[in-house]
Amino acid sequence: MLLLSSGLFLGWSLGANHGGNLFGPAVGAKMLPFYSAAVLCSILVIIGAVVGGAGATATLGALGAISTPGGAFVTALATAATITLMSRLGLPVSTSQAIVGAIIGWNLFAGAPTGVGSLTTIVASWIAAPLIAGIVAAATYVATRACLCRSRMHLLTVDAMTRSGLVAVSAFGAYSLGANNVANVMGVFVPAAPFSAITVAGLQVSPTHQLFALGGVAIAAGILTYSRRVVRTVGRDLLRLSPVAALVVLFAHGLVLFLFSSQEVGVVLSRLGLPRIPLVPVSSTQAITGAILGIGVVKRARGLRVRVLGDIALGWVTAPPLAAVACYVGLFFAQNVFELEVKDASQGSPITITSSFGQGGMAGISPPLDATPACRAAPAKRDTDPPCGAQESPIRGAGHAITTGHTDGCLSRQCDSPLPRHQLAGPESTAPSSAQWVQGLARTGHASRTALSTERLLPHLTQRVTIT
Repeated sequence: MLLLSSGLFLGWSLGANHGGNLFGPAVGAKMLPFYSAAVLCSILVIIGAVVGGAGATATLGALGAISTPGGAFVTALATAATITLMSRLGLPVSTSQAIVGAIIGWNLFAGAPTGVGSLTTIVASWIAAPLIAGIVAAATYVATRACLCRSRMHLLTVDAMTRSGLVAVSAFGAYSLGANNVANVMGVFVPAAPFSAITVAGLQVSPTHQLFALGGVAIAAGILTYSRRVVRTVGRDLLRLSPVAALVVLFAHGLVLFLFSSQEVGVVLSRLGLPRIPLVPVSSTQAITGAILGIGVVKRARGLRVRVLGDIALGWVTAPPLAAVACYVGLFFAQNVFELEVKDASQGSPITITSSFGQGGMAGISPPLDATPACRAAPAKRDTDPPCGAQESPIRGAGHAITTGHTDGCLSRQCDSPLPRHQLAGPESTAPSSAQWVQGLARTGHASRTALSTERLLPHLTQRVTIT
């Protein structure tokens, strides 16, 4: 449960940064007070996360399956740190971009493949979402303005209808944000969910939905406590919006998020013979910015602040690589300093040893670690296994306090002793040779953790060993 804290922190950061996308234009147009809008949107975010959060999670999981709670913890923490930094600078940043960068950072560290198809779909959504939002906002704004001009309604009537409309579209946008972006918050924890199914009021709640509920609460907390500064940036600094324009922008924003997260819309499109919209966590920030730019195009860019737009674009560009670097560095420290399991033992490229031995050496090299499912199942310790003893390592005398574990080819059961003699290849001897020790080390997979180089081993080996 403690490892979920980074996911909750990420949810809080998302709410703090994306609250402005939900009601920033309405608050900026002085049609809704900040706290009233914040409370309303917080409630709808939680509902959207629980009801519709499953739609976009699968695509994000295909990008990189983080199978350990430790890896998910560091990935979410790196994303949250990136989002918080951008929020401190007052820049709306894409959480979708940040989490994608962090997942790629984990893939690089773990040696795991990146789902190219999933990555292509997600990157395409970064382009499609603001484009669709801009087109919808521009078309809706032109149609709404034409209707208002022809209807000749009283100003007070227009004001009352606009306020009601702002409440409705803010609620719709909040629901859509919870349904679409909770995958960014808790999606990395789904493969290693620490919960079991529970029953509430006669309904069974799965571990995944429990994660989504926690993510929704975290997003709501961020909206209520730390979103005011970004609300100012979106609602007033980029483009001064009239109440009607704010209504149109929020409608376009909510519609885009809903389209990319609704499974029901995909079913309807399939029945009509139309291509389905991919279910991916799209950038709420890009959607709202695209909608505002669509209004700006209709107004022929009057009042559009290009410098603020450039600052927002800078946040978009820097977020993915910053999150990737932060995740990679965090994983390194978590594994090597805090000894946290951040990747599964079967992940990553296998380490092999090639060697050329002279006379009296070993006849050959055994294959690398065979990471079979049975091996990863952590078999119980047998009575025939040698005990973990304080045996002197062949290369400990050189000041290299290298310890390893014996696991019968697995990495699940470890102790601070050299490899037991029955795991070493080559001729039987009272004390294992250095070359045998290195070979056995590679066979158990510990060479991936231990900084072994040819130069460090040469003083203790009569044969040259190359680790590749």
